[in-house]
Amino acid sequence: QVQLVESGGGLVQAGGSLRLSCAASGRTFSRYRLGWFRQAPGKEREFVAVITWSGGRTSYADSVKGRFTISRDNVKNTVYLQMNSLKAEDTAVYYCALDIDGRAYDYWGQGTQVTVSS
Repeated sequence: QVQLVESGGGLVQAGGSLRLSCAASGRTFSRYRLGWFRQAPGKEREFVAVITWSGGRTSYADSVKGRFTISRDNVKNTVYLQMNSLKAEDTAVYYCALDIDGRAYDYWGQGTQVTVSS
C-alpha cells in the first residue's frame, strides 16, 4: 500500500508564495514520476507539474510556467511544489499523484486546499 500525503496548503495573498509538500510512504520500490494536479470548484482536475523520480525532468502547465517549480528529495521521498506570484486563479485543491510504471498515475493523495485572496 502506498500513501501520499500533501501538506503546506493554506490562505495566501495574491502575489505571495506557498510551498506544498507531498510525502510518499508505504510499500513501493519503484517510482517513475510524481505529478501535481489541481481542481477548482466547478472545474475539472487539471495538470500542474510533473517530475521524473530518477532524472528530475520536469514539465509544467502553461498557466504556471515561470511561477511554479516542482522538485524532489529522493532521500525523504518527498516532492515539492514551490508556488510564487500566486494569483486568485490558482485557488484550488492541489493533489499529488504517483506514477510507478510510466503508464498511468496509480496513487493519489487526499489533497490540500490553496486559497489565494485578492
